[in-house]
Amino acid sequence: MEDPVEWNFTAKKTGNNLYEVHLTANVSGNWHIYAQDCGKGPEPTSFSFSKNPLIKLQGKVDEKGKLETQYDPNFKSTLKFYNKQVDFVQKISKKSKAPTTLKGTVTFMVCNERKCLPPKDVPFSIKID
Repeated sequence: MEDPVEWNFTAKKTGNNLYEVHLTANVSGNWHIYAQDCGKGPEPTSFSFSKNPLIKLQGKVDEKGKLETQYDPNFKSTLKFYNKQVDFVQKISKKSKAPTTLKGTVTFMVCNERKCLPPKDVPFSIKID
C-alpha cells in the first residue's frame, strides 16, 4: 500500500498557557490531501481530540497552505485540496502549569489524477510543556 502522506505533530507556545498545535501533512509526488470543507465526494480531512481536563480547544482547526480548488470529473464535483504541504493549526489553552499530552486522531484521504487511497486514521500524541 502506498503512503504518500507523512504527518508531523508539534506544539508551539504562543503566550501564557496558550499554544498552537501544528498537525502538518507533507504530501509526496502528485498526490493531494483534502481540505476540512472539501466539497462533495471524497473524505474531508478531520480531527478528533481526546478529552483532557487540562486542555481547552480554542476555536476550530485552521488550515495554512496553498488551497487549490478544481473540478474533479471522478467525483463530479468542485473540490478543495492541498498539494505538497498543509499545516492544520489548533489553538489551545492549558489550565495548569503541569506538562500534559494532547491526543487524538486525524482522518484523511489522498488522491492523484488516477486513483484515491482509502481514508486513513493516524493517531497522534503531542506533549504540551
